[in-house]
Amino acid sequence: MGNRRAFIKQSGLGAIGLSLLPRFLLAKSKDVKLTILHTNDMHSHIHPFTSGRNKGLGGMAQRAALIKQIREQEEHVLLLDAGDVFQGTPYFNFYGGELEFKLMSEMKYDAATLGNHDFDNGLDGLQKQLPYANFPFLIANYDFSDTILKNTFKPYKIFRKGNLKIGVFGIGIELEGLVPKKLYQNTVYHDPIEKANYYASFLKKNQKCDLVICLSHLGFKYKSNKLSDMKFAQQTHNIDLIIGGHTHTFLKKPVSQLNLDREKVLINQVGWAGINIGKIDFHFSQNNAEKKVFGRSIFVKNSLKKT
Repeated sequence: MGNRRAFIKQSGLGAIGLSLLPRFLLAKSKDVKLTILHTNDMHSHIHPFTSGRNKGLGGMAQRAALIKQIREQEEHVLLLDAGDVFQGTPYFNFYGGELEFKLMSEMKYDAATLGNHDFDNGLDGLQKQLPYANFPFLIANYDFSDTILKNTFKPYKIFRKGNLKIGVFGIGIELEGLVPKKLYQNTVYHDPIEKANYYASFLKKNQKCDLVICLSHLGFKYKSNKLSDMKFAQQTHNIDLIIGGHTHTFLKKPVSQLNLDREKVLINQVGWAGINIGKIDFHFSQNNAEKKVFGRSIFVKNSLKKT
């Protein structure tokens, strides 16, 4: 236990070389910059990879150090996750998700959504670990009313950063055929498009949010007609950014898709296992009528040195 704590406390950034928002865009004193940091499909990877093509990449301590550095440089930061925190290493087999949630809490995640693998120890297994998560899990299209997780999750949360209001809601993938029924029990799956349009409209029009973010575990894109983030974006209104998961897709920077109103929706996903962290900077003009966006994926590198 002592060695584990010592490892988590260590941190190093290595030659990350962050490219920050160009200074000329910050010239207007009343302009506001919002930085979204995000992860997906961490799959219980606590340590960096020690072999293979991902050798030296990832690691919770390294990610924590990177997040800490960005927070020191930026005034307004949101840290979000798009699901599948659980399953993939012996840490999950032994601790059942406790360690993952504790470390995410130490990193001060603002919100996450649920992925299909977060049900791998059943509803009781998920319920057991939730007290270790000091951040909300947002899910708008799963109904847990007839389960032990009734009233546990909320569909959305509104964050305030400076004079900005940011609405965030979660959308999950269909569990039937993907997760054994005994694990999700009487959880009811609702249509993602219907729920997304309802909550995005509520956040944008009723709550007057300057930015609406969907944490999605639908998957980026499929060869089949299965609903993906790309198709989802085309059939929705009022969403500005979709932070995705499930398909372990590595995007170097966000892509855009036109929604039902022919407005651009940004979509991003950063692979899996904590190898990358997404960084998207929204620069709002003085009256929030115009926003410029700069997004990229940053490698989380292992710079811990053996002594």
